Amino acid sequence: METNLSSLKKTARLTGLLYFIWIMTGLYGVFYIPSQTIVPGDAAATANKILANEFLFRTGIINDVISNTIWVFIVLLLYRLFKQVNERQAKLMVALVLVQIPAVFIIETFNIASLMIFKGEILKTFELGQRQDLAMFFLKINDYGSIVLEMFWGLWLLPFGLLVYKSVFIPRILGVFLILDGIALIIHSFTSLLLPDYQAIVYQFTMPFWILGEFSIMLWLLIKGVKVEKSKLVQQL
Repeated sequence: METNLSSLKKTARLTGLLYFIWIMTGLYGVFYIPSQTIVPGDAAATANKILANEFLFRTGIINDVISNTIWVFIVLLLYRLFKQVNERQAKLMVALVLVQIPAVFIIETFNIASLMIFKGEILKTFELGQRQDLAMFFLKINDYGSIVLEMFWGLWLLPFGLLVYKSVFIPRILGVFLILDGIALIIHSFTSLLLPDYQAIVYQFTMPFWILGEFSIMLWLLIKGVKVEKSKLVQQL
C-alpha cells in the first residue's frame, strides 16, 4: 500500500514537472515567436522579420517538435496515473492526444517550406512578391491547421477532466475546470472556422478557462502530487 501511494505521488509530480515545461514551450511557440516574426496581412514585412530573426524562427520549429514530444510522455504518465480510475476513459484520453502528433509534425513542414521560400532557396523562377505571397499562404495553412487541432486540444481534456473528477487523489473541482476548459477550446475552434469575425471575442471568453483548467492541474500535480486517505485509495487500487 505504501509503495502504491509513493509510486502514485512520484508519477503525479513527474507529470506536473513535464506539464509545466510543456506549458512554457506552448507559451513560447504560440505567443512569443509569432509576435517577433509575423506581421498579419503583410507578406513583405513578415518576410523581412523572419529573415532578420531566422534563428528565432527556427527555434519555434524545434520548440514545437519538443513540445509535442513532451505531450506524448505527459499523456502516457497520465494514463499510468488514472488507469485504475477508468481504463477505458484513460485510453480515450491517450488516443485523442496521439492522433494529433503526426498532424503537428506535418504542419511544421509548412513553416520550413515558408522559410525556404522567403530565403529564395526554392521557386527561384517566381517573382519576389509571388514567393512572399506563397510563403504567407503556407504560414496561413499552419494557422488553420492549428485551429482544427484546437478541437482535439479540447476533446482530450474531457476524459482527462472526468478521470480527475472520479479520482480520489485530486480535488474534483480541478476535473470540472478541465472539462470547462475542453468545452471552451472546442467552442473557440468551431467559432474560428464558422464565424471568424467573432474569434477574438470568443478567445477572450475561453482564455480564463484555459488558465483555470490546465494551469491549476499543472500546479496541483507539481506541488501536491496526490493527496488521499489510504482507505479511499485501497478501494480504487
